[in-house]
Amino acid sequence: MNRATAIHPAHPPMREFTVSNHLLGDPAALEAAWERDGYWFFRDVLDKDAVARLRHVYLDTMAGLGVVDEGRTDAAIWNGASLTDYPINNHGALERDPLLALNPRDTFVNEPKIRAFFEQLFGDEVFWVPNTEYHALAPHAGGEGSVFNYVHADGPNNPGLPLRIFWIPLVTIDEDLGGLAVAEGLHRPRMGDFPRPREGIDQNAVPPEAWRRTVYQPGDLLAFSMETPHSGLRNRSGDRFRLSMDIRGMRRSDNVPVVGTVAAVDASALAVDAEDGSHHVFRLDETTYCRIARGRLSGMPLDLGEISLLLKVGDPVYVASNRGTATFIRPQH
Repeated sequence: MNRATAIHPAHPPMREFTVSNHLLGDPAALEAAWERDGYWFFRDVLDKDAVARLRHVYLDTMAGLGVVDEGRTDAAIWNGASLTDYPINNHGALERDPLLALNPRDTFVNEPKIRAFFEQLFGDEVFWVPNTEYHALAPHAGGEGSVFNYVHADGPNNPGLPLRIFWIPLVTIDEDLGGLAVAEGLHRPRMGDFPRPREGIDQNAVPPEAWRRTVYQPGDLLAFSMETPHSGLRNRSGDRFRLSMDIRGMRRSDNVPVVGTVAAVDASALAVDAEDGSHHVFRLDETTYCRIARGRLSGMPLDLGEISLLLKVGDPVYVASNRGTATFIRPQH
């Protein structure tokens, strides 16, 4: 599928994804496509009833905020209420963002048909890191400004985690709603390639012909590499919220991080009481990458001396490690 669609007159057309449905059940072919493109795109593979139940959580939450009216089950139509203090923004605190507080991901990934699909895809039980993003992006009519919200790759800010990112549309997401775009084949930097700083990638550095998107439907699934440049696209619809969820997973048999709460921390070590009842102590050194706040990229990672000052006993975290040294620490969300 190579049809080009212009999502906005000010931006060159973006080509369609290469669809990977025919590769399901062939792990070698799937991996070859991943190595070539840096993503998989699947049409109509997620159980639509499970997706509808997840969408209902969003719509019910948004109705409670007063920004949509009850009754619609297929879309989130803005009712004109003020969005000045709209809290679902993916950078809010747990106590402010009601979707983040509900955390419906676990219910969704444990739906039998959803669980079975991902276990087939991974060839293993899946470990989902507690780093889920719930997007209910408010409408913004008008043609001014870039179509890209934030061009970046996740790898530079999540070292030591061999994760795959899964972006799940919950409603029909057309050109006006924007959706997500990925840069095909640019997941492995080349000699003379563009800079990829932690703070984001200059959108003008990505060759325009590399961008891919589509009109997304509930049941579709986009998976992409931690190193794949990507960006949410501006919601120019004027009256609809864009609903999606993205989750990050790896094989359970890999070196999965420890998920739990901080039991103790000082300048050289971090102790974590894990959710399974086990206790772990990790060394801290100059290689430890610690992200302490959602939305904060400047100044990341923390200096070694800052970790013990900003991490507190009882904080929910997950920790990736290598031979007893913490390689990555991040708050759960």
